[in-house]
Amino acid sequence: MAEALNKVERMPLGIVLERRRSASPWQEFAWRPLSVIPGAPPLDGAPRLLREGEGWAQFHAATVDLELHRSDTEGYRLNLSQEPPRLWVALRTAESGEPVPFFVTACAHEAEVYQVSGNEIVETVPMPVEVLALVRDFVDQHHVDVPFEKRERKRHFPEKGKRG
Repeated sequence: MAEALNKVERMPLGIVLERRRSASPWQEFAWRPLSVIPGAPPLDGAPRLLREGEGWAQFHAATVDLELHRSDTEGYRLNLSQEPPRLWVALRTAESGEPVPFFVTACAHEAEVYQVSGNEIVETVPMPVEVLALVRDFVDQHHVDVPFEKRERKRHFPEKGKRG
């Protein structure tokens, strides 16, 4: 029973980053998450070049597990109701100055933790069909509607005439 309550589903996702030559005098390149590769194998060593053109290149930068948790099904449902559903990819800057993907989620509430810190870059990418199917199935199996309960306000001065 405890295993069912702590249900976590995982899918490895290869994170594809795009590097473009920057027009900024302070930065040679601009990086951004471009897409994910469902079921990608782990990388051994440096990012793998996938494609390149004049002034741009795309790399399989890392493979990160997408984890789906029962406690986040409300956030997944909200994401699935949007057109199109997205994944949030979080990047940290390495000592070399290049971004390193370290986190991916299908829940906007979970991504917000990294967005507000200011230390990470968080961008969205399209959710591939394989991931969409996994998230939908997970929500169908595990989501439980929790009715909204308005909390009753507590009085600051419970006893008449007495303060602090």
